[in-house]
Amino acid sequence: MYNPHEGQAMFAPPAPDPNAPSAPPANLFDNVPGYEGTMIGGGGYLPPPVPSMPMPTPEPGHAHPEWNIPSITEETAKEAFAMFASSKCCYSSGPAKDGVITRMDAFNTYRYRLETFCESRSTEWSQEPYNGQPVDAFTQAVPGPWDIPAQPPGFFKDHTQVIKVPYTSSVKNCYTCLGMGRAPCKDCTGAGNKVCWVCNGSGYRHGDDRCSHCNGRGRENCVHCSGQGSLQCQTCHGRRQILVFINLTIKWKNNQDVYVVEQASGLKVENLNNVSGKEMFKDSQYLVFPVNGFPDRAVVGASERLVREHQANYSQTSRILQQRQTIELIPITKVSYSWKGKSCVYYVFGNEFKVSADDYPAKCCCTIL
Repeated sequence: MYNPHEGQAMFAPPAPDPNAPSAPPANLFDNVPGYEGTMIGGGGYLPPPVPSMPMPTPEPGHAHPEWNIPSITEETAKEAFAMFASSKCCYSSGPAKDGVITRMDAFNTYRYRLETFCESRSTEWSQEPYNGQPVDAFTQAVPGPWDIPAQPPGFFKDHTQVIKVPYTSSVKNCYTCLGMGRAPCKDCTGAGNKVCWVCNGSGYRHGDDRCSHCNGRGRENCVHCSGQGSLQCQTCHGRRQILVFINLTIKWKNNQDVYVVEQASGLKVENLNNVSGKEMFKDSQYLVFPVNGFPDRAVVGASERLVREHQANYSQTSRILQQRQTIELIPITKVSYSWKGKSCVYYVFGNEFKVSADDYPAKCCCTIL
């Protein structure tokens, strides 16, 4: 006989307080002199302190007496063209093999590069479960962000290093679980069970047939928390306490700008990105002086502008450690040739003798079946 009190569905307890803290409260972190603006997630880059010693004065670089290199030979141009054609699966070797060179014009150009190697520092409050790590907050004066020693692996190489700031580590009760070590399961809102998906919480399937899935309870144990209603706290990993401290992030970055003098050969300037030239000038020191005595005024102007911009911009948020400027002479040869009555052009450029031939006259269309 049906008993109205048998197999009644259970109801979940009230959901956890939605006002419970889910992010670190502001009073969790200590007030550390020199780090007042430090926040979770970082507080931006810290400007370097004004140097106590006078900054060294940049020294003018020495002008190089030789600014030209000889043009390539016809034989070199032919060999480079042949290698170019053989590297293309759809190019016939005919033009490279049988083409007759009618003219060779040198359009050598200059590439100026300025590099400014900088160090920047930023801080942020960090946390981790407390497992007995050393606690040193307020045991000694905390060194300033720019007083903590660190060495880059080498000049002009990007690198990042994270250092735990000494004397900032302290232990706090976990703000997520309020020091309990466990947090309510979000899947079942802390009940440990959920409405049975078979009977929709009624406890019965058809008429008086008790639901076999939940045994008439109307609810089933939560799989996510194994029916406990809570899970290990993800913030403290069940330790109930966390260690809070300040992390200092040091970034060494090589900032560079490149200027290539325009040339009238017809070769696209982006083709020069992956080739090298003959290094005609190199100057590396703490702060470089703009190039002087160079025969191409465009290079001199670019050097003056970029040196001024780098020293003004990067010194605002970082410490300049070293600058380097170089000038390369990139060989470019425009080769005019004829093949089967057609007049065509290709370019040989860079120390690698790369070739560009947009109008190669013997291309075929490859079809992949």
